Amino acid sequence: MLEWTTAHLKKNGSDTPRLDAEILLAQARGCQRIQLYTAYDQPLTDAVRATMRELVQRRAQAEPVAYLVGHREFFSLDFKVTRDVLIPRPDTETLVIELTEEIKQLSAARQEAGDTTAIRVLDLCTGSGCIAVSAAKHCLGQKLNVKFTATDISPAALAIAKENAEKHGVGDLIEFHQGDLLDALPKDSRFDILVSNPPYIPTAEIDTLDPEVAKHEPRLALDGGPTGFTIIDRLVSAAPSFAAPNALFLMELSPEQADPACQRLVAAAQYKDITVRKDLAGRPRVLRARFGA
Repeated sequence: MLEWTTAHLKKNGSDTPRLDAEILLAQARGCQRIQLYTAYDQPLTDAVRATMRELVQRRAQAEPVAYLVGHREFFSLDFKVTRDVLIPRPDTETLVIELTEEIKQLSAARQEAGDTTAIRVLDLCTGSGCIAVSAAKHCLGQKLNVKFTATDISPAALAIAKENAEKHGVGDLIEFHQGDLLDALPKDSRFDILVSNPPYIPTAEIDTLDPEVAKHEPRLALDGGPTGFTIIDRLVSAAPSFAAPNALFLMELSPEQADPACQRLVAAAQYKDITVRKDLAGRPRVLRARFGA
């Protein structure tokens, strides 16, 4: 079954046909991938074969494996995903690393100053909750005093984020708000760190993306408007009103957006110390800046 499925998926354009075949067969059997090899000589039941056929047919139509099995690993945690949320990607782990490093440094500075107030983190466009949940889980393990707020315009996405927060034991650390970016929050809200992985794909480019993305992932979470900067520009404009003194702004973007995004922050005249961090592949990925003239 694995050999036939691998060949079939390779012929139908999968970049990782063997891995896909293993994940789908494990899903059909209700077992871990390793058990495919420890029980390699066990005959498959008709029910498992029927389930596998359906999964393979859907995968051959470019439906992402994560949606087929209902979960995806991110930052060493297992996240529930549905077609209502973007599939977490390794590129975004760079954003989480920057976030957790800033939290640790700020926490150390507050402890040294005898400040016992919680660090306040805002995650905008939270989707599956992978950023806020991963960071909250890390902070919980480090016993850091942090409170998270996460927003999304999609009620369905927010429901998934809440499930993931509960699944990983950080539901009490994250407050969820449904609404359009910062409009979801009380006007007097202030945060020490504002982080976001917003929609940033230009509208006309979405249909040219890999079919896995273009045909199956939620357009609402991808579409950044005609230039890709519609949501980014709104964030850059509105975020300073919700920033505590010397707060940090972190935002994921596509590599080609790095320079124009930096120029926008300079033009806004409400940001300083503007830099861009690279992802594991060495591409510009995370915009980093302090609030303040």
